[in-house]
Amino acid sequence: MNTKQLIQKCKSNNYEAQMQVYNSYKNMMYGTAVRILKSREEAEDIVQDCFIKAFEKISQLKDDANLGAWLKRIVVNKSLDVVKSKHKFIITDEFEVLEHKIEENNDDLSSGISVNFVKQCINNLKDKYRIVLSLYLIEEYNHREIAEMLNTKESTIRNQFRRGKQQLLEMIKKQEV
Repeated sequence: MNTKQLIQKCKSNNYEAQMQVYNSYKNMMYGTAVRILKSREEAEDIVQDCFIKAFEKISQLKDDANLGAWLKRIVVNKSLDVVKSKHKFIITDEFEVLEHKIEENNDDLSSGISVNFVKQCINNLKDKYRIVLSLYLIEEYNHREIAEMLNTKESTIRNQFRRGKQQLLEMIKKQEV
């Protein structure tokens, strides 16, 4: 069954089609939620809530839409709502001059750094940096899309990204010493 047929069956409230969508996308949605929330339990709850919401709103989805991207957007928005409400997460419009510029070419970093270590470093960043880096680097949203999600200026997101990237590189370099 192709995606168009799957969406049509979900619109007619077909349980098997809904389960197929759930089983196909649950792990991807969970990964997205846990990167934003840093809590496995919260991520599991968000994913369940988002699938319920998605199936309630699926009639609004075009039959030829990208189902995965649509579901991911629901999970990202709901996860950000939880972070904002629970952790009082606010991105402010700051325009400080950066003391250190991050070089685009970071050849001085060892290739022996593990992916798990980098993930751990990202999780240790402040929420405002961690979320922007995760949405940009891992979830592959652009700065404009992230700004819309977080209801802030694109320049602020670019600034938060640069600062977060700088802090991440500093954490990684400290490990190499």
